Amino acid sequence: MNSLDIQPLSYLASNTSDVVKQVNDTGHPVAISVDGQVQAVLQDSASYHKTQDQIAMLRLLAMGRQQVEAGKVQDHDAVVALFAAQDRAR
Repeated sequence: MNSLDIQPLSYLASNTSDVVKQVNDTGHPVAISVDGQVQAVLQDSASYHKTQDQIAMLRLLAMGRQQVEAGKVQDHDAVVALFAAQDRAR
């Protein structure tokens, strides 16, 4: 973020629709400051959801890595055999 993307809370309060339009038009977040310190970040909905999806994927990858490190893995042939056995049982 550059300095143009930081706005004081008072500016947001008096120009809410302009700031929201800027965020939606540019896709870039705007940091909101109080007493010169950034206290919050306003971002558009699409960027927020994309970020949440990326965080969820990173969590899944981290869980997978932990499972591999703990030895909780099966080789490909064992998994295929398991699925084949389940199909035969139906």
